[in-house]
Amino acid sequence: MSSTLLITVMLDTLSLGDRTIDNMDRHAIQTRPRQQMLDHSSGLKSKPEPTFDFTQNTNVTALIGKTAYLTCRVRNLGDKTVSWVRHRDIHILTAGAYTYTSDQRFQALHRQNTGHGNEWSDWTLCIKWAQERDQGIYECQISTIPIKSYQFRLNVVVPTATILGGPELYVGAGSTINLTCAIRFSSEPPAYIFWYYNENVLSYDSPRGGVSVITEKGGDVTTSWLLIQTAQPSDSGEYSCKPSNANTASIRVHVLNGERPEAMQTGTAGPILSSSCLLVSLIILYISSV
Repeated sequence: MSSTLLITVMLDTLSLGDRTIDNMDRHAIQTRPRQQMLDHSSGLKSKPEPTFDFTQNTNVTALIGKTAYLTCRVRNLGDKTVSWVRHRDIHILTAGAYTYTSDQRFQALHRQNTGHGNEWSDWTLCIKWAQERDQGIYECQISTIPIKSYQFRLNVVVPTATILGGPELYVGAGSTINLTCAIRFSSEPPAYIFWYYNENVLSYDSPRGGVSVITEKGGDVTTSWLLIQTAQPSDSGEYSCKPSNANTASIRVHVLNGERPEAMQTGTAGPILSSSCLLVSLIILYISSV
């Protein structure tokens, strides 16, 4: 073989080798980004989606003038944001830890748990000095696409006094009038409870005698009993219960002579008479007073 032919074969071989290496490099360059995208996509899919903890209480009751708390627990939030929106006017109140309202009664509170395999965070909407106008629907939203939302209902209640058996009560002469006043929805027991008779404060040491009050203060309900022994027609009239922290509750008591026992009070506030019984009772009352 001549030297010229040998050089030509060697150049062809080197050229072939260069092309082979070049093609392999090009394939590797083209394959690497695709593989990286697959790996990256696989990593994203492995992360759980943010979700709400549906065991949280969504029907919240707050006392007027006190602080209301709406707590939304979210699991696996990641890089998403939690917002609170007032439903009646679609007003964004908070986003993350920031407040977006000029009403300074609203505040965002945040608490997080990063325990292994149990990641969750609490996003609490705090409403100070709750008012009746604050009650309604509030939405907890996660900034996913589409947005995930979870609704909460806030009820704002006012301390209320009620006299059982009202508004009219009929008792027989000589029996004991037993009036029960219950105060509910109070954050603390009333400092005092006054009883009134025909808009005048009842005197428990009056010459009439036989008038006493028993009050039992409980966590949820405070109860006051007014006891008037040996009731007489002159004890008929309007009785009112006035707690220090609630409305005034009233009941009208009729003390009748000679009425049938089933129409009378039996230890507690009893049923109201039918219209026919009421007419007979009034006639008897009129005859007795003549």
